[in-house]
Amino acid sequence: MATAYDYAPLFRSSVGFDRVFNLLENAQRARSISDWPPYDIVKTADDSYRISVAVAGFSQDDLDLTFQSNLLTITGKRGEAQAEGYLHRGIAGRPFEHRFELADHVRVTGADLQNGLLSIDLVREIPEAMKPRRIEIGTAKSLGDPVQIEASRAA
Repeated sequence: MATAYDYAPLFRSSVGFDRVFNLLENAQRARSISDWPPYDIVKTADDSYRISVAVAGFSQDDLDLTFQSNLLTITGKRGEAQAEGYLHRGIAGRPFEHRFELADHVRVTGADLQNGLLSIDLVREIPEAMKPRRIEIGTAKSLGDPVQIEASRAA
């Protein structure tokens, strides 16, 4: 039994968090989607990651990677193989689609297919303007003399 959460009260007291609420709602819906083929997400360094998807039986031409608006989509669709001659068919070749919501400033740096494992490298690059910077604290002398504001006579 799945529990549905109502985010409406949070909308009343927050501004600019629409994307976060959309991610939470999408995560709830995505639970019913199949986790085939299996995948790993690994943090390889402070600002780099790797997604590895087990795609045994798929060739490079059968796979498609798309990155658009912080959404990485991996789709696989294998051509029809001849059913003749199989006594047992245990390697799944059904079509699949995996979607990964990526954080802001995360981009795909490369993808590689080796030994039935699709590896996608990601890196988070924070722009200079958004990085923390040190702000010097000045003294009263460096800020200049305070300005006297003329006021009407006190009663």
